Amino acid sequence: MNTSFLGTGWSFPPAFNNAAGTVELTSDELDIQRSLQILLATKKGERVMQPDYGCNLDEMVFEPMTTTFKTYIREMIRTAIIYYEARINLNNVAVDDSRQTEGVIVIALDYTIRTTNSRFNFVYPYYMNEGTELS
Repeated sequence: MNTSFLGTGWSFPPAFNNAAGTVELTSDELDIQRSLQILLATKKGERVMQPDYGCNLDEMVFEPMTTTFKTYIREMIRTAIIYYEARINLNNVAVDDSRQTEGVIVIALDYTIRTTNSRFNFVYPYYMNEGTELS
């Protein structure tokens, strides 16, 4: 049994070990990264028991990428992390729109894990086009 003090959760995407009849798990720093990935990819209202969980980044697809709008995205992410990822202190959120013409906005999170005081970063590429529209 895994006794990680940073937490253990299901792998993302969920995977199963049919031979052992178990669910694949992630722990420690990898569990925090998967948690951040799930938080940023989830729309508010998708989770029945936690309707405020998520970021609603999908609603931002057609908005013009102005300084005001980038600030709005940063604050939306910062607020979601404050409420739903208590294991970290968020140091910085950077929104890079240099690949916007390709349909990609890169969101980079710089954070410190509270219990170990270790710094990490997480890069979340937000694709503005669906996978079916790629050439």
